[in-house]
Amino acid sequence: MQPANMAYDRAITVFSPDGRLFQVEYAREAVKRGTTTVGVKYKTGVVLIVDKRVTSRLIEPQSIEKIFEIDGHIGCATSGLVADARALIDRARVDAQINEITYNEKIQVKTLVKRICDFKQTYTQYGGVRPFGTALLIAGVDETGPRLFSTDPSGALMEYKASSEGSGRNGAMSFFESNYKEDMTQNEAIELAIKALNKGTEGKLNPDATEIGVVDKDEKFHIIPPDKSKEFVNKVVGGN
Repeated sequence: MQPANMAYDRAITVFSPDGRLFQVEYAREAVKRGTTTVGVKYKTGVVLIVDKRVTSRLIEPQSIEKIFEIDGHIGCATSGLVADARALIDRARVDAQINEITYNEKIQVKTLVKRICDFKQTYTQYGGVRPFGTALLIAGVDETGPRLFSTDPSGALMEYKASSEGSGRNGAMSFFESNYKEDMTQNEAIELAIKALNKGTEGKLNPDATEIGVVDKDEKFHIIPPDKSKEFVNKVVGGN
């Protein structure tokens, strides 16, 4: 990069002449290097699936955390810097509990997502800090129905019927564009998400490194047991 651009390159609070914040763009690059995550909304809930990308046979797959419970009706999958994601998840959990204690009701999914994104945005505006290098797929069910949001290091948010983050986003989103349909069952949504994740994964999807989280209007957010998730993955991509 040219020396004249270094001031814009290093400072989070300075726009470049063409209106860019380079540090925010670099944070997005950190997300693109992360493992692929996908989320799919179905008739009564939302499915989140992540590829943990186990790089060594010595690693215990269950020690890699990519899906988190925020509240009983909200869960989250992360791509990018997991340590950054944990800090955001901890804050989101506190916000959810404060809302319940204050108003005696569960926080709405969109309200929580906005609070997380407002917090992320402040880290693009003040000196001495850096943006969070993580993108969150936040899934939940409230009185408005199933909701799925994608958040950006800049603090931007977008609601989707199906979405993906991480290194395989383009392949997964292209698959969703062609194959997503309304009013799917939970199993259909899981199978669609696994196919999309497989499209976005370099090489064959590893059943041992795949984690599935589900939230439904009739059941709290939970992570499907490893043996059952392996069964789903083998059923969908076992023959590929």
